[in-house]
Amino acid sequence: MSYFESRLRVNINNFNEIERKLCFCKLLGIQNVIVELENNGKKIQPDLKKRIEEITNINVKYRTNLIPKNLESLIKKLKGIGQSSNIIVVESADKKIQIQAAKDSRVDVISFSGQIALKTIFPGVISLTKQNQSFIEFSLASIMVKNKSLQSKNLRNLYRGVQLANNLKANYIISGNFDDLYSIRHPRALISVCHTLLGISLLQAKNCFSKNVVSLLNRVQMRQDRNFIESGVKLINRGEKES
Repeated sequence: MSYFESRLRVNINNFNEIERKLCFCKLLGIQNVIVELENNGKKIQPDLKKRIEEITNINVKYRTNLIPKNLESLIKKLKGIGQSSNIIVVESADKKIQIQAAKDSRVDVISFSGQIALKTIFPGVISLTKQNQSFIEFSLASIMVKNKSLQSKNLRNLYRGVQLANNLKANYIISGNFDDLYSIRHPRALISVCHTLLGISLLQAKNCFSKNVVSLLNRVQMRQDRNFIESGVKLINRGEKES
C-alpha cells in the first residue's frame, strides 16, 4: 500500500529548503508527498513546479492553503480558483467561514490542523463536507511538541476531533504537517501513533494516509472536469462513449 504525507510545508522563496525536505522524504522512503507552497493562494509559476518535480522521483502533488480573515476574504480568494489542479484547502477558526467553505464545491478540504481551529470543530461542518463529498484534515505535529503539558492538551483536543469525525462517519485525512526537517516521519510511523493514541482502527488509520488521500485527489480531478455534475455523475456529449 502506498502512503502519502499530505502536508509538507515549504517556503516558496527558498528552493534549497524545498530540495532538502524532498530529499529527506526520499531518504525516509516516502513515495508520495503533497507540497504546500506557503503563498496563501497566490498562483505558483509552472517553472517552479517543474524544478520541484525534477528534484527526486517522488510523486509530488500540490495544495493551496487559504487562510481568510472573514467571509468577504474567503469569497475573494476562491474567485477563479475552481479549475486549479491543486488541492484547495481552507483553514480557519471562524465557524461562519468553515460553513461557507464546506458549502462551496471548489473547496476540497476544511483543515483543523491548528489547535485554535481544532477546538472549533462541530457536527454542522462535518455534515456539510459529507454532503459535498469534501474532506476534513487533522494533523499530528501539535502532539509531537516537547512541552509535555501542551502535548497532553493538544492530544485531548485532537482525540476529541477525530472521535467526532469517526462518530459522524466523516471523510478525513491525517497529515504530519511537520515544520522542522528532522521531525518528518514516514506515514507508517504516524499510522501507529493514530492507532495507539487516537483510538483509530489500524485499517482506518491506514486509509487516512492512503485510500482517503487518493479519493481526495480524484475529487480534485473531477472538480476540474466541467462535465462532472457530482461524484459518479458525468455529462456525456453526443457521440462520446462513457469510459
